[in-house]
Amino acid sequence: MRLPPWLLGATLLFWGWQTGFVIAGVIMAAAVEGPRLVKARWEFSDEDLARIATFCTVAALAMALYAFTSREGPASFGGMFSDPNPYHANRLSLSAQKTATAILQWLPMALFLFVAAQVYSGREGVPVSTTSLLLRRRRRKALQAGRVPPPDHIVDATFPYFLVCLFAASAHSGGNTAFYWGACLLVGWALWPQRSKRFGTAVWAGVFGLTMLGGYAGQRGIIGLQRAMENYNPQWLVGGGRHGFDPSQSRTEIGEIGAIKTSGTIVIRLSTSEGQPAPEHLMEASYRLYRGTAWNVGGAKDFGDISPEADGTTWVLQPGATNAAEVNIACYLDGGTALLPLPTGCRKLEHVPQYTLIRTNGVRAVMAEGPGLMIFDAQQGDGTLTNSPPGPEDRDVPDRENAALEQVISELPVADKSREEKLQAVSEFFQSKFRYSLWQRPSGRGSTNETPLGRFLLRTRNGHCEYFATATVLLLRKLGIEARYAVGYAVHERSGKGYVVRERDAHAWCLAWNGDRKVWEQFDTTPPSWMAEEGKRASVWQFISDGWSWLWFEFSRFRWSQTNLRQYILWGLVPVLGFLFYQIVFRRRRRKNAATRAGGSAVRWAGWDSEFYLLEKELAKRGFARDSNEPLAPWLRRIMAQPVLAEAGGALSELLRLHYRHRFDPEGLSATERESLRAQAEACLARLKTRALS
Repeated sequence: MRLPPWLLGATLLFWGWQTGFVIAGVIMAAAVEGPRLVKARWEFSDEDLARIATFCTVAALAMALYAFTSREGPASFGGMFSDPNPYHANRLSLSAQKTATAILQWLPMALFLFVAAQVYSGREGVPVSTTSLLLRRRRRKALQAGRVPPPDHIVDATFPYFLVCLFAASAHSGGNTAFYWGACLLVGWALWPQRSKRFGTAVWAGVFGLTMLGGYAGQRGIIGLQRAMENYNPQWLVGGGRHGFDPSQSRTEIGEIGAIKTSGTIVIRLSTSEGQPAPEHLMEASYRLYRGTAWNVGGAKDFGDISPEADGTTWVLQPGATNAAEVNIACYLDGGTALLPLPTGCRKLEHVPQYTLIRTNGVRAVMAEGPGLMIFDAQQGDGTLTNSPPGPEDRDVPDRENAALEQVISELPVADKSREEKLQAVSEFFQSKFRYSLWQRPSGRGSTNETPLGRFLLRTRNGHCEYFATATVLLLRKLGIEARYAVGYAVHERSGKGYVVRERDAHAWCLAWNGDRKVWEQFDTTPPSWMAEEGKRASVWQFISDGWSWLWFEFSRFRWSQTNLRQYILWGLVPVLGFLFYQIVFRRRRRKNAATRAGGSAVRWAGWDSEFYLLEKELAKRGFARDSNEPLAPWLRRIMAQPVLAEAGGALSELLRLHYRHRFDPEGLSATERESLRAQAEACLARLKTRALS
């Protein structure tokens, strides 16, 4: 099936209009319709066309890979099965839709070079083997074995390319009906030359018009059904998800006997701008009420949604003054939902992955629901928290801890002291009289009313950060200073140009309220030796664990589209495409030069020596030239309608049949048939030269 003149150019313009690639559409339309206005042609061999097809295939794969990785494509598969919560379902749908749309929209650009090669070669079609590696291999093996190769059919690449452009135009973002009516017009244009001659034009136009109206009604019905389905959101399809954390409380190891097990697994990676220090702590949450040996958030446990800025990747956590210093944080969200480890006082998040949901509670813990790996920028802040003033729960002290706390206060010279002097006295008390330890001995003898925290304060005076933070919070409250229990990580280990945070860097500390400044300030009384003590527990095989952690991190970046891998892949494809272009252009030029030096024709395509070309040339001199892009068969039928050529019609038809076989039949012509083609063409030429055809 041949396309009508100018239809392919109009389709490319329509594709450019619908997809937003207007400039590309205009350039491609002008190029594909150029042969109707210019006579320049290039004769490409089947090998050249095969290389051009490979070039287009690689370009299409590069575009598909870019679209796939730039829209969280790698994570779309694993996320639904590892944790089928609503976030993964929504993300899968959006990612797949955007990826498929981008690939479809870009496809005409990827395949354009192959169609242009056919158009500018003057061919009526291209062999199927140029686009089929399997068929090329079969034909090559058959020729090497001396067998007759399988037939190689000729197809017109412009028609499937027309369909590709039409489908690509369907991936548009507009909500009007312009695409539908435009597509109907183009399809009608393509079908017009193929209409049956048994029926009149009015009948054909009427049937086609009814089909268009029926299709439009069906389209409106499908849109209505889609909208109805969008309003139906069965939660059982996506599951409820699971949560590997409890943001409402923190269970401590206070009172546990033996050694606390810690791990060197890297859980967070961060980096700062050149010359900027890293934050001392990354806080995940703070708690207000101490009950038993656990802290809970009290009445501020509910999380509320906040809205991002217009770009969809910036989230303001606390309005007001901001800091220019930023820290880049990479952390995992187990199950797709977790508390974010942030610098204390962080006011803004930037470059947060798309489709992420950010929520906060009454004590300014930040929960993220998003990809399994999040990489974002957070403002460092000044180490203070605002917008969460203290309440009665920040002054609460359990009755069972009062006796031990009052006995400790009696050791402190803080009567009638200022807030700063009280903080200084508490800090010196813990630094001078306590020791950091991950090992807890059995309690031994003590009061029957003694609590684990009281034993730490009065008898053992050694423990880990949870003891120090809990005791500090309750002591400050007894001294009239509102305080909270904070948990997160300490940042201290450099790695390359940034920092790594391990599980054993998990830490607890105190937040003390400053009534004059109206902010929460960090107050850490754990002896600094705790980092060295934790470091002693590192395994000699930690470097192996770190290597595996880095590999997993890089894989996660690719999986969750948090990497520039697509740019690296595209740059890697540049030399591949350049080599293919070199093969297409320069090797063909070398073959041409070699043929010229050998004294032969510069072009050696199949059937290049057919005498029919001499006959075509002579007819063109006498006013019967073939139009640009006009196939030989329609051209011959057209000129044979002239009275002066009517009597030669039979001979010309037989010559064209032999020419086509010589040009395209894989088996070629026998010696007798080849001689017949030559003799008949020469006889026709002789008659043409002896007769006037005007």
